[in-house]
Amino acid sequence: MPQEHPYVSEAKEGKPVCEWIVALLVCVSGILAAFGYTMAATALLAATAIVLGTMRIILRERSPWKVRSVAFDASMSLCFGVGVSLLDLSIRVML
Repeated sequence: MPQEHPYVSEAKEGKPVCEWIVALLVCVSGILAAFGYTMAATALLAATAIVLGTMRIILRERSPWKVRSVAFDASMSLCFGVGVSLLDLSIRVML
């Protein structure tokens, strides 16, 4: 029984350079959090998500950061960035 390879096209997906930059920023955020700089780590993570969402809206199909549709990518990125910021703020208010 032959298996069909799923359709994958780098021409339609994001650029690997952008994906590696995002991965590096997430790693830096993790390192900052490990050293106790949780506010800086959260801010970096939220800013990265918000910038990616805004970039996806502005650049649309030319954006180097693509996962699904423009609306999906932008809403997920923006909601994640705002959500992480609000979660961090709410935890700080409770303490």
